[in-house]
Amino acid sequence: MSLLSPTKPEPTPAPGPASGTAPTGGPATTGAPDATPASPTLRLLPALREDLSVVVARDPSVRGAKEAVLHPALTALWAHRVAHRMHSRGLRIPARLLARWARRVTAVEIHPGAVLGRRVFIDHGAGVVIGETAVVGDDVTMYHQVTLGAVGWWSDNERPEGDRRHPVVGSGVILGANATVLGPVTVGDRAVIGAQALVNKNVPAGARVLAPTAVIKEPGRRPELMEDVFTVIASAGSW
Repeated sequence: MSLLSPTKPEPTPAPGPASGTAPTGGPATTGAPDATPASPTLRLLPALREDLSVVVARDPSVRGAKEAVLHPALTALWAHRVAHRMHSRGLRIPARLLARWARRVTAVEIHPGAVLGRRVFIDHGAGVVIGETAVVGDDVTMYHQVTLGAVGWWSDNERPEGDRRHPVVGSGVILGANATVLGPVTVGDRAVIGAQALVNKNVPAGARVLAPTAVIKEPGRRPELMEDVFTVIASAGSW
């Protein structure tokens, strides 16, 4: 059974960047879109170097590698790469302590059990939360306050042991500021989840999920929706 299968009769390992395994389980709905699982990363140092290069390439405020080292989200990613390996080897308490330290200094909370692919870029970083059974593919971009979470303990406690509770995010996905993806759903490759959007269903590959834009109310006039090019082609940035 594939990691991205719509149903999950039994746990099945899936490739991850550190340990080669990841929690599995599919969304309750059928017809999950295609999404590329995170690529295996056999060595730690090459993954850390790629993380650094991605910050330089994608953040226009960073002028070079030395400045990129100070990027708060990079600290969170590096800490997670190490914590995930510890977690996979059964060192759960030390892994949680490292994740707790990273959360304190970066405001980014990534559970050590989450699987993150190569070249993941978190812009700004503040308020990002990634749950234990989440799987994030390669070349994913997240802005601040993104949540890859579960639907709640009242539902998750009833799931069979080993079932996935958090999203699978395919490769090349962009998650805009304050985007929230909840539950064992699948976001297909190259999809765009716009700023403020709430997602609790599968998203097809290449799709755009855009939250409603603000309403302008000028004095003496009826409210009007903001209609501009971003409502159609928004790339879910942090504007």
